[in-house]
Amino acid sequence: MTYETVLPIWNALRERFQTKVEAIPEQALSLQLGQTNVGGLLYHTAEVEFMFAEWFFGKKTTEKLSKPEQMEDYIKLLKASNDHFIQAMKELPEEEWQQSKDSPLGDTTPLEAVGRLMNHAGIHAGQISLIQKYGQEG
Repeated sequence: MTYETVLPIWNALRERFQTKVEAIPEQALSLQLGQTNVGGLLYHTAEVEFMFAEWFFGKKTTEKLSKPEQMEDYIKLLKASNDHFIQAMKELPEEEWQQSKDSPLGDTTPLEAVGRLMNHAGIHAGQISLIQKYGQEG
């Protein structure tokens, strides 16, 4: 029941994020504010989705992550991290959704982790918009 409840909410947020990513022009990848650039935020978002799948849902990735250089590869990486995270949620037994897991972020349930991850993507979507508007070539 939890997976079926969470999935439409996750998909609504994540599909909007993915659509935003797919509209980013190639030349915007190197735009930055301070030490943060668009490409780095895209990579970080995917990296954290893979980490959360492992930490809170017990699903490790078999791929070694490497930072892409082209927009097409960022899009593929983010699709892969999303698919991996969705599969991790799907495979989690219902009784484990409310069980606290020890992680580098402290004790958190998988359900709380989904909320954190949604917040995380939203924050970085906003940062990307700001960088696109005010950023300089890095």
